[in-house]
Formats: sequence, structure tokens, C-alpha cells
Amino acid sequence: MKSILKVALVAAGVFSFAQSHAQTHKDSTVGHKISTTAVKVGDKTSQIAATGASDVVDKKYEGKCGPGGQTVFINKYSHYYYINSKGHRVFLKKSQLMDKPMK
Repeated sequence: MKSILKVALVAAGVFSFAQSHAQTHKDSTVGHKISTTAVKVGDKTSQIAATGASDVVDKKYEGKCGPGGQTVFINKYSHYYYINSKGHRVFLKKSQLMDKPMK
């Protein structure tokens, strides 16, 4: 009976020792990856929301596009703009508009 108790105590001690060392490892790159991914998700969400709002409120300029091929919108003050990758409006001069490529 005493030997079973000793084996059980040793097994419990080894198990708890292994668990305490398993939790101390800290990977410093995980936090960076999470924050970088969170920023990307936030930027894409903002871009989609701003584009959706512009689709509803403002008119699309059908024959022209932005410098990178972006959709150009016209607001109620006749200002031309497109939505960048972070979801911000980038206003353009009429001279900055490009012809949309033919499909």
C-alpha cells in the first residue's frame, strides 16, 4: 500500500512540474502577429463600410477611375474621390482622373 502511495505522489509531482514548465514558454512573435492581423482586419472592414456607404449616398463616375484603378465617386458638392485601402476618402482633381480600361 505504501509503495502505491509513493508512486502516486511521484507521478503527481512529475505531472505538476511538467505543467508548470509548459506554461512558462512565451513566444514573442504571437502578439505581433495578432496585432498585425487585427490592423489588417480593421482596415478591410473600414474600407468595405466606406465603399458601401458611398455606393448608397454618392454617384459613381462610370467612365473614369482613380490612379490605381479604384472606383471614383462624386459627392453632393461635385467633388471626386475614391476609397483607399484603409477606408479613407482620397479626393482627386479632375486632372487626376484616368479613363477606365475597356473590358
